[in-house]
Amino acid sequence: MSGHDSKYFSTTKKGEIPELKEELNSQYKDKRKDAVKKVIAAMTVGKDVSSLFTDVVNCMQTENLELKKLVYLYLINYAKSQPDLAILAVNTFVKDSQDPNPLIRALAVRTMGCIRVDKITEYLCDPLQRCLKDDDPYVRKTAAICVAKLYDINAELVEDRGFLESLKDLISDNNPMVVANAVAALAEIQENSTRPIFEITSHTLSKLLTALNECTEWGQVFILDALSRYKAADAREAENIVERVTPRLQHANCAVVLSAVKMILQQMELITSTDVVRNLCKKMAPPLVTLLSAEPEIQYVALRNINLIVQRRPTILAHEIKVFFCKYNDPIYVKMEKLEIMIKLASDRNIDQVLLEFKEYATEVDVDFVRKAVRAIGRCAIKLERAAERCISVLLELIKIKVNYVVQEAIIVIKDIFRRYPNTYESIIATLCESLDTLDEPEAKASMIWIIGEYAERIDNADELLESFLESFPEEPPQVQLQLLTATVKLFLKKPTEGPQQMIQVVLNNATVETDNPDLRDRAYIYWRLLSTDPEAAKDVVLAEKPVISDDSNQLDPSLLDELLANIATLSSVYHKPPDTFVTRVKPATQRTEDDEYPDGNETGYAESPANAADGGASPPTSSSSVPYGAARQPAPAPAAPAPVAPVPDLLGDLIGLDNNAIVPADQHATSSGPPLPILLPASTGQGLQISAQLARQDGQIFYSLQFENNSQITLDGFMIQFNKNSFGLAAAGSLQVPPLAPGASRRTLLPMVLFQNMSAGPPSSLLQVAVKNNQQPVWYFNDKILLHVFFTDDGRMERTSFLETWRSLPDSNEVLKEFPGIMVSSAEATLDRLAATNMFFIAKRKHANQDVFYFSAKIPRGIPFLIELTTVIGNPGVKCAIKTPNPEMAPLFFEAIETLLKA
Repeated sequence: MSGHDSKYFSTTKKGEIPELKEELNSQYKDKRKDAVKKVIAAMTVGKDVSSLFTDVVNCMQTENLELKKLVYLYLINYAKSQPDLAILAVNTFVKDSQDPNPLIRALAVRTMGCIRVDKITEYLCDPLQRCLKDDDPYVRKTAAICVAKLYDINAELVEDRGFLESLKDLISDNNPMVVANAVAALAEIQENSTRPIFEITSHTLSKLLTALNECTEWGQVFILDALSRYKAADAREAENIVERVTPRLQHANCAVVLSAVKMILQQMELITSTDVVRNLCKKMAPPLVTLLSAEPEIQYVALRNINLIVQRRPTILAHEIKVFFCKYNDPIYVKMEKLEIMIKLASDRNIDQVLLEFKEYATEVDVDFVRKAVRAIGRCAIKLERAAERCISVLLELIKIKVNYVVQEAIIVIKDIFRRYPNTYESIIATLCESLDTLDEPEAKASMIWIIGEYAERIDNADELLESFLESFPEEPPQVQLQLLTATVKLFLKKPTEGPQQMIQVVLNNATVETDNPDLRDRAYIYWRLLSTDPEAAKDVVLAEKPVISDDSNQLDPSLLDELLANIATLSSVYHKPPDTFVTRVKPATQRTEDDEYPDGNETGYAESPANAADGGASPPTSSSSVPYGAARQPAPAPAAPAPVAPVPDLLGDLIGLDNNAIVPADQHATSSGPPLPILLPASTGQGLQISAQLARQDGQIFYSLQFENNSQITLDGFMIQFNKNSFGLAAAGSLQVPPLAPGASRRTLLPMVLFQNMSAGPPSSLLQVAVKNNQQPVWYFNDKILLHVFFTDDGRMERTSFLETWRSLPDSNEVLKEFPGIMVSSAEATLDRLAATNMFFIAKRKHANQDVFYFSAKIPRGIPFLIELTTVIGNPGVKCAIKTPNPEMAPLFFEAIETLLKA
């Protein structure tokens, strides 16, 4: 559409569809053309103009190329929802595929390939076979891509009709663009096939290398990617291939350069001549360096790829380390990647330059970058033994600056240097001890305590230093407590005098009696048993020689590195993950007839479930038994909850720790009365304090409902709460508002929560670890369960057609089934009401034999949908639940929630 066509998007008068219908059937060509533009404009902004299908199709019979393109665009959009009417266009498609104008021939075959309807596909084969042998190269290259589209719709048809052979013949075509498209189509088909489809032979190889010099830049990328999968017969053939490809390194397009590098790296594995390899490394360096002069986004992609390349071939850029020095205006993500590569390229020859750079970075204002730079100095010390002393000198200079976070990061890396070079650099411990008072980060504290414990016999006042940490032992994070425990035991074993003896008693008592942390408690019991039964054995265990840590600058496993190098210039090389970890290919669903029951008609009702759900042509029955409860029973959308005042910072590390500063003040405060809450901390455990709690959803906002009961003899005040890292990143959106609790008093409150602030790694878990503290008692820890239905959002309702399409688009591997033999649904109405109250939206109901099958949709934050099928016999025990979701790892949490709801 031209620049003057915006008028077609403007609102028309009343009766828009009848007016358009009349204009589409006008005898004047210009009027028909304008009408089609109006229809396309309406379609573009989301209006439903499918009722005009027949009238628009009638406009296909035209010589006007622009009008024909518009009609084809309309057809691609609506053919799926009108498969029977789409057949009306077949004759015109077939006729256009024989038009004298090659543009129209190509347009016809391209459009037929885009209409993913089986009935159209049957008629596509003959025109496609003709177009694959067309005289015009533009038609042939379009037809080549169409074969790949057809394979995605119906693989058997492509193989039976010999399209694969025709596609392979096109590799010998005299037009380079046809060759490139044929290669692209074959590569796409190969990815969707389990058997070998596209195998490059010596004859094919010659054709591809010839076409490489003449086709467009994206055609070159396709050919280079195909060549990178070819294994040369011997070193000589590999050298010949590389020689033909090397000129591509000078290309202006970054994708061509990276694809050429990938292909050369793969062939270099077979080249035995060291001189050839050395020359190739020299040739690859300038184009890679040139990529770093592009805009930051391309720099980042290039750096992620270079990171992989230098792990395999560090000599390529060994002399180019200066290009990775950070510029003041580099974005932080580029700086971080440059640091990683500088560490990998650091050597005895260039370490002085590198250290000067790192030292300069450590004085910048970006805290994360400064920390990374300090840690980089330590990694270089571990990597290069001869440079370790220079690295330590730089670290000591940075410590003298007295910037808190720099000092703490330096202590962390010096601990690693001590592990790498034991009994070598202990003379600097005195300097480190001067900074003891400034340490407030768990990792830095733990590192300093480790150093004191490890070299206790060389530090005159080691007991005093450790004692200063012991004063706050109960409040310290677990990693600090564990290091304090071990360091105190080391001190006692090395200096068994009266001071350390008293300290070890205090520490062991705190670690066994006053803590709920199983790791800390178990380690303390082991030390206690060792010290009380056999002190010499304790020395052998605790003071044993430690394994020397090694250089960690090449972190990737060799097999993973091989796979990533084979995927250079793709997302895989940017993520540093294999493609199958973040790409799932959706298999085309088999289409169903209109007579099939919704959503499936299989005998069991479960084995295939709606995985084989009805095609767009079939719709759910609309009998009285299938009236959606969602319309009548679903509560009105709740008003938006007030935004939380501020997110809670992640001050916990990996385990629970409390700090008064971690509590964020908030204006929000609510109290509530309601049904009894589960008791999570009984009074017998909490020294008279009983805590009941449960997550709840009110007015679209998630709260933590808590009840405090004081059964002790003293007034309790100053309540604070903190949550450990969890799968949903739940954290308090404000402070805990509980007034002083007199003996015998109780108080109930609602604590507003925020999501995705405090995420834990690993698979999803329903565990929620909570810590509560007051001014009179120690910290209490207890576990709660996260029920997924609390997170179901108000926008989880799906239309039936959308439900069907979503179910069909998800692969079968995303479907999970669970049976609940002990649960009975006594009333369908009551159950639907209960589920509706938790934002599980009813879609449809059908009968299967004597069973009732219900379909629901739900959604959790970040737009993750759940498509649910519940099957039961009303009044009889036994419920089967099948779900499909893009995140099947969430299935166990969903089943916990549905079981709770059905039992209620």
